[in-house]
Amino acid sequence: MIEQLSAGLPAQAFVAALAVTLFAGFVKGAVGFAMPMILVSAFSAFLPQPLALAGLILPTLVTNVSQAFRQGLVPAVDTARTYWRFLVATVVCVAVSAPFADVVPRTVYLLMLGIPISVFAALQLAGRSLAIRLQHRDRAEWVLGAIGGLYGGISGIWGPPLLVLLLSSGADKATMIGAQGVVFLIGSVALLLSHLGTGLVNAQTLGFSAALCVPALAGLYLGYRVQDRLDLARFRNWTQTLLVLTGMNMVRQALFG
Repeated sequence: MIEQLSAGLPAQAFVAALAVTLFAGFVKGAVGFAMPMILVSAFSAFLPQPLALAGLILPTLVTNVSQAFRQGLVPAVDTARTYWRFLVATVVCVAVSAPFADVVPRTVYLLMLGIPISVFAALQLAGRSLAIRLQHRDRAEWVLGAIGGLYGGISGIWGPPLLVLLLSSGADKATMIGAQGVVFLIGSVALLLSHLGTGLVNAQTLGFSAALCVPALAGLYLGYRVQDRLDLARFRNWTQTLLVLTGMNMVRQALFG
């Protein structure tokens, strides 16, 4: 049983994966995003790329279920209706890119994630607005959703395009956190189904991913306590610092191993 849950990893690597997931769940609970980015960055240091991606699928799914419905069913449904274009584009493009998850070389995979994440977070820390003009909001949703989906199928990360869209539309704290939960949830389901089809999610990797759900949820609920009590702007500033370090670590791993 333990062998199945750990996917045959050495005990030290399995414990490290649990600890990283606990921390990533905490950050997600506090600010609503960043869990897959933290997991990919950390996991890529000691896990094979396919296992790293497969491992984050179920923790991401279950934490997104909690986040999506934390404000209730009606707000979740309203959010899905509001962002339906982004959702459709994301789901379709996740399915398109998922078969290439084990084809993209590790160096390319890390660079295509690390560089935009670092730039995104660094610009936020520098006080630069990442908002885009939304004279053509419908078109922006289709394009940003497609970008997120193409990245998501390969890496499990599709958050940054959604954050750009939410910032551009002037969404408040509750809307941003709720929208992230709903969009990420539907994207997570699409990712799971896509990789059941590719074979990346199988009996071995599914057990490992399920084991990571426990620390993910524990971290998430600890993070909720911070979200409810701490000023979000200040905590998000700390999180952007973390994201810069996360992205730079991906770039370092890509270039120097």
